[in-house]
Amino acid sequence: MTASERAAQLVRIAAEAAGDKLADDILAYDVSEQLVITDAFVLCSAPSDRQVRAIVDEIEKRLREEAGAKPVRREGEREGRWVLLDYVDIIVHIQHEEDRMYYALERLWKDCPLMELPESVNSHRDRAVGSPSE
Repeated sequence: MTASERAAQLVRIAAEAAGDKLADDILAYDVSEQLVITDAFVLCSAPSDRQVRAIVDEIEKRLREEAGAKPVRREGEREGRWVLLDYVDIIVHIQHEEDRMYYALERLWKDCPLMELPESVNSHRDRAVGSPSE
């Protein structure tokens, strides 16, 4: 069993929204073989609590507008260090960089296949601020 088409659509939208807010190291795992509660995990991080909240807001906005999806559960928003958005088909983890390194969710799901994301999602890492291409 692989992630549903709906899950793949939500993953793409969430990843693009996170990328638009300059989230770092955006990854998506197909966990449908391992878990019955969801098809995919999206992981991303940011260097500040404020940026974590901005990424959360953008993901929620885009999933609502483009896919009619609202989270059934939201956790960690008050602290802004690790926010979990549960959309049933996918679960999105937005973490502060320090928390991402400490909890290392990638290690837990390393045996699950990575889902393909649009190339543009992590492209901001290749651009330096003020570089001639901007």
